[in-house]
Amino acid sequence: MLIGDVARRSGVSARMLRHYESLGLVRPTGRSGAGYREYSSEDIRRIFHIEILRSLGLSLREVGRALDDPGFAPAGLVEDLIRQTRERIARETELLTRLGRIGAAEPADWEDVLRIVALLHALGSENAGKRQRAALSPAAEVPVDALVEAALSETDPHVAGALRWALARSGDDALALLAEGLGSPVAEVRERAVQSIAEIPDDAATALLREALTNSDLAVRRRAALALGARGVTDAVPTLIDMIVEGANDTDAADALSVLARDEAPADRIAAGLVDRLANNAVGSSARLRLTQALADIPGLTASRALAELSQDDDRAVAFTARYIRKLRDDAR
Repeated sequence: MLIGDVARRSGVSARMLRHYESLGLVRPTGRSGAGYREYSSEDIRRIFHIEILRSLGLSLREVGRALDDPGFAPAGLVEDLIRQTRERIARETELLTRLGRIGAAEPADWEDVLRIVALLHALGSENAGKRQRAALSPAAEVPVDALVEAALSETDPHVAGALRWALARSGDDALALLAEGLGSPVAEVRERAVQSIAEIPDDAATALLREALTNSDLAVRRRAALALGARGVTDAVPTLIDMIVEGANDTDAADALSVLARDEAPADRIAAGLVDRLANNAVGSSARLRLTQALADIPGLTASRALAELSQDDDRAVAFTARYIRKLRDDAR
């Protein structure tokens, strides 16, 4: 079969067939009387083998080794191809993400494009100062999804604070992405997500924090409870009391309870919750002392009665603390 016929039937151009011949990959078995290349059935089969191997990403040199070296082992090469393909996909995915962010920013001209690209590079910089300056750029200039991605991965506390501040300015646009972060398999990402949500002061963020009270991650539940307490959401009360018992940010939890107790109805509920835990025999001495201290800023009759009883408690530290709190409350009247 002449080269033109092979090209038509195989889909490999005559020019490429000549290139294969120059590399020694496939040599026509014979020549016609007029001196034209003639390819045998075996030659054509080899051409198809070459094309199949090329389709896997092998270079022409690797193709030649695979076909001609009897000792050539494909396993290692296939592993290399898998690794290279994954790396290429990662690069292409990163490029696609960057292009999507540029497009979402709706740049008016190439100057806008260059500015957005510079900000994206700065957010991914190894220099913390550059990342922080990028986070503090005008809100309209930094794509929200880029800010969220940076906030969920940031380890420097100063940069993280700047990123949360930037996300707070973006409002609801960031919440859906941060909500996904709450379900991350990585504990640090979940905690960064709830911290960022806590700094967005709107109803949608509050709703997400309420949902976070049932998160499987204890650290997320605690951070959500502190944020909700500051917002006056009484759903956080059980978690805040648990934090006092467990000695986990207990001072902050007690402060959050005091904020919630400014209204009479929540005050009685909070005091009752603290008293119930004090009555639990499984609660240790240090936890009972923390619960007693938490009653100090809870107004109302329930808290006052509890402190009167605790003044006679068998635990001297608890009794002394209760008497001291009662005196302060009496002096303040």
